[in-house]
Amino acid sequence: MKTELQLRPANMNDADCLLAWRNDRATREASLCTARVEVADHIKWLRSAISNDQQRLYIAEVNHRAVGSIRADREGECWILSWTVAPRSRGKGIAQQMLKCFIEGCNETLLAQIKVNNIASQKVAVRAGFVLQDVQDGIFFYQRNAD
Repeated sequence: MKTELQLRPANMNDADCLLAWRNDRATREASLCTARVEVADHIKWLRSAISNDQQRLYIAEVNHRAVGSIRADREGECWILSWTVAPRSRGKGIAQQMLKCFIEGCNETLLAQIKVNNIASQKVAVRAGFVLQDVQDGIFFYQRNAD
């Protein structure tokens, strides 16, 4: 029996899986910041992220199993999104489901900054209604306006 993907707010109990996903080689290659993150820095960042009203961090779950995360950072009137899928859950449409679930609860302008070589995330963004606005220094800038 398949359960739909659900998003829940991240908490400190998610620190280990979030750090493992963040430091995964494929995740780092697709990220704007490719450096490995140390445990102490990650814990400090996570504490700040879950208490900051200008940031949203969600864990995506299927059948109560964490399969990815999606983050939104407030910038003016927009939210800048980033997402990652757990290595064992890649290739199953999880990113598309996460983004769809997030968008359903958000009626604001959304932005995504995606590396030129991150074809998978570009496809996810376009399918979710994001439109390419600009390209600078190897980064595609996508936007999805509020409904």
